[in-house]
Amino acid sequence: MRKHIPNFITLLNLFSGCVATVYAVLNQLEMAALFVALGIFFDFFDGLAARMLNVKSDLGLQLDSLADMVTSGLVPGIVMFQLLAMSQTGGWGLETGSLLHPNGFGADSLIPFTGFIITLASAYRLAKFNLDENQVSSFIGLPTPANALLILSLPLILFYHSNSILNEFILNQWFLIGLTLLSAFLLNCNLPLFALKFKNWSFKDNALRYIFLIISLVLLVTMQFLAIPFIILFYVLSSLGSQLTTAKE
Repeated sequence: MRKHIPNFITLLNLFSGCVATVYAVLNQLEMAALFVALGIFFDFFDGLAARMLNVKSDLGLQLDSLADMVTSGLVPGIVMFQLLAMSQTGGWGLETGSLLHPNGFGADSLIPFTGFIITLASAYRLAKFNLDENQVSSFIGLPTPANALLILSLPLILFYHSNSILNEFILNQWFLIGLTLLSAFLLNCNLPLFALKFKNWSFKDNALRYIFLIISLVLLVTMQFLAIPFIILFYVLSSLGSQLTTAKE
């Protein structure tokens, strides 16, 4: 019975991703972000449960990636599609937290569809991850959940930290296209990044993880959703710093 517990948690991740997909399509991006965050929560604990119960399996690995493909691959692509559509026509509905497209996104424009580059890059990364035996205690390239949080933070920033300068910057078409391409690159680049997997609770063995979590918490408390892009940037830079330090030693 216990061998099914991690898989059940993974299915909760998938369910959360399905709900988030519906909300993203309906332009209710605040709710989409909520269910993506819930899915990522389940994604963290399914692996933790598998390790604690010592019931890791190939089925669980495949199921985990399939769930991530929806929650952290499809949903960010739809959200970026909506943001790119918004950058061309429409306005930000502060009263509802949704994107408004009074004239549609423009049937003659293919630009919003470039947002699905994120989905394609996520699928490629997840397929590689399933075949890569080196990504056990660390990652190569930005994990899809971290990338999903980065993309989903944009509508949350628009809704909760709205001002004309910030809105104009985030809803700039070229910024969004550039972020889409950067996202696809980070997902699949050969960049070693630490994983938040604790083999024990020793500070010495997990100093970087503890420091990252503490700084992230401080940023979230002080900056709220504005902190998320900075946390992702700090994650990448601290991993690079750790690799350089290890190389010198």
